[in-house]
Amino acid sequence: MKKHLLLLFVLLFSITAKAQEFKTLTYFVNDSTKLELDLFIPKKQGKEKSPLLIHVHGGGFAVGTREWGHHIAKHAASQGYVAASISYTLYMKDKKFSCDGILSEKVKAFQIAANQLWQATLFFIKNSEKYNIDTSKIFISGSSAGAETVLHATYWNRDLMNIYPDKLPASFKYAGVISGAGAIMDLNLITKKSVIPMLLFHGSCDPTVPYGTAAHHYCPTNVSGWLMLFGSYSIYNHILDLDGNTKLVTYCNGGHEYSDELFSKDPQTVVDFMNNTLNSKKEQSHIIISTNKECKKPNGYSFCD
Repeated sequence: MKKHLLLLFVLLFSITAKAQEFKTLTYFVNDSTKLELDLFIPKKQGKEKSPLLIHVHGGGFAVGTREWGHHIAKHAASQGYVAASISYTLYMKDKKFSCDGILSEKVKAFQIAANQLWQATLFFIKNSEKYNIDTSKIFISGSSAGAETVLHATYWNRDLMNIYPDKLPASFKYAGVISGAGAIMDLNLITKKSVIPMLLFHGSCDPTVPYGTAAHHYCPTNVSGWLMLFGSYSIYNHILDLDGNTKLVTYCNGGHEYSDELFSKDPQTVVDFMNNTLNSKKEQSHIIISTNKECKKPNGYSFCD
């Protein structure tokens, strides 16, 4: 009997501890959509306001949950950051997102997710006092589809691409962005004026999201889902040309399975990057990590031979 009571106590304690780890909040509601986020608060917050990390999970805009971002959010909170992992509309659910998809639908998926990330950002700006957040120190991160979301949310013209009535302040700028296996549709969006500190990581033989410059899924130009993308390697070199602050981690010959690598297995690298950014430490570095794999990407480039 005592043994059973002890086991019950341990189970209840475990459930309670997990429940207290984060708060689930609604950050956006309209007539058709309700969106939530899981918020992780540092156990000890000083008098100074805390920086914020907002994370966007991957899943091809068709699957995935905000729980996928708990690992990086939890670690960031343990290092003094307020951190949130958000849900967003999975617009490509039951739609085709590969070569036989529709280009305009792909772009719309990017646009909806980016707008909802802007709404999550606006939620924290409006509630900055409540959650003790320094709104000049807001970072965004994402894996795969989430990475494409954060890249476009950072560099798109918000007035042009906005779909909701409430807008971020015109002067607002993210403090930095962390992209795992992401890509952007137009490198020209990143200029000397708009560039912000960026940590990028990517498998060099990713067959889904190009590491360099190529079509999404390496689709041929005569298909309905053709979309040119500029991946991490192209973004990194472009930022170097702008003399910006950037770091690239390349998983040599790795595929799309590395899209969550730093977030799940080495989150301190993400926190170190954010800390360095907040301390005005400029970085221009490229780290190549061997995966002991062979490149099977369609164009055969490994970028790390």
